[in-house]
Amino acid sequence: MRVIGGEFRSRILKTVSGLNTRPTPDRLREALFNILAQRTNGAEFLDAYAGTGAVGIEAVSRGARRAIFIENNRTAVDVLRHNLASLQIEKRTEVFVSKTIPLLKRLSADIAFLDPPYELESEYALALSAIQAPFVLVQHSSRFVLQEEYGRLRRVRVLKQGDNSISFYETL
Repeated sequence: MRVIGGEFRSRILKTVSGLNTRPTPDRLREALFNILAQRTNGAEFLDAYAGTGAVGIEAVSRGARRAIFIENNRTAVDVLRHNLASLQIEKRTEVFVSKTIPLLKRLSADIAFLDPPYELESEYALALSAIQAPFVLVQHSSRFVLQEEYGRLRRVRVLKQGDNSISFYETL
């Protein structure tokens, strides 16, 4: 896995072995950040269920002022911290080792990216109801259809690539 664009373009990121984490594919990240180009610069970016941190790191590489990561898996957190250190961006980031939902109720950001484990379908509604961000991106299986609205969030777009989709939500 690598950083697709920006300041750290082509830098290799360490990944977690095994099937416990599912990194966002390079092509999907590239398409996502091409869409987000104008929004990312200077933004505070929240990467929840962060895994290796590839999405939040991509945001920082493309001009986000700060990235906040939430990850509960200790092995993934170690890899995430390694990736941040290898790029020397620890001062532009914050890592929370915790369950995600309680933190989503307390943290805020300009853009939030949610990527719960696909098999935890109930987690999506909980996360979308708790999130404190005006613009929310949710990666999910293309076979799993999210609702049009969650509380004050309304879906405005869906990006599909194979089995992966990203739903875009904005505040009403």
